Amino acid sequence: MADLKIKQNDASVTDFLDQIENKQRQSDCRELLKMFSEVTGEPAKMWGENMIGFGKYHYKYKSGHEGDWFLTGFSPRKQNLTIYIMTGFKEYNDILENLGKYKTSSSCLYVKKLEDINREKLSKLIRRSVEDLRKRYN
Repeated sequence: MADLKIKQNDASVTDFLDQIENKQRQSDCRELLKMFSEVTGEPAKMWGENMIGFGKYHYKYKSGHEGDWFLTGFSPRKQNLTIYIMTGFKEYNDILENLGKYKTSSSCLYVKKLEDINREKLSKLIRRSVEDLRKRYN
């Protein structure tokens, strides 16, 4: 079975954020770093070269594939801030209502800039998804 290419590593989150050229994106990431740390109670860790994750869980699928992944996290992509909600969004319509301007895929919330998002609702979304993952995998 192939190993995951993206793994937690010891690279510096601060050094990574310092390298973001777009100052607004860098500021948004620093705010997210603080929010995720407070909400999860977990330290920020680099995953791969450009993902910041908080906490960790071990998953195992019926197929036998298994691995470790972060509970939640974010990445400053070129087009958007990508916020990882590993549980997906199906259970969180109450929070997504009036969250602001965003797009989603299966477990990614895409945001252009934080000023477009209700921070209280984002914190609630992160908190609930992490609580749900911890219940599911612990």
